[in-house]
Parts: sequence; C-alpha cells; structure tokens
Amino acid sequence: MEQEQDPVGEAYTAVVNDEEQYSVWPAGRTIPAGWREAGKSGSKDECLAWIATVWTDMRPLSVRRSMEG
Repeated sequence: MEQEQDPVGEAYTAVVNDEEQYSVWPAGRTIPAGWREAGKSGSKDECLAWIATVWTDMRPLSVRRSMEG
C-alpha cells in the first residue's frame, strides 16, 4: 500500500488521546472524538519531530498505570 503524499506546505497539529498516544492531524480539520490538540502546530515533519521528543513511552496510559501496581 502506498503512503499518501502530503501537499507541500500543508499545516498540521499534533494531537493526543486519553491514552496519551500521539498523532498528527491536518490543521483546520475537525479533530476526531477522543483526541485533542497537544500544543504543537507546523509542518508534518515538525509535528512528528516534536512528538518524538514528548512521547517517550509508547505504552498506553492504562497499561502504564496497571504496571505501577
């Protein structure tokens, strides 16, 4: 399956869900239910780079909590 090409210069926003999982979403489009803005907007590459710095534990929040005891 081929990955869709992103239009050059299209703006994105980083989004996060209740399980503290991150993604990118095209700016200006309605964010899906269960997701909210995470505080970073820019190019897709900029948002992905930011996500890489803040999402350091890929386990969902519920899994992390259950492992804490």
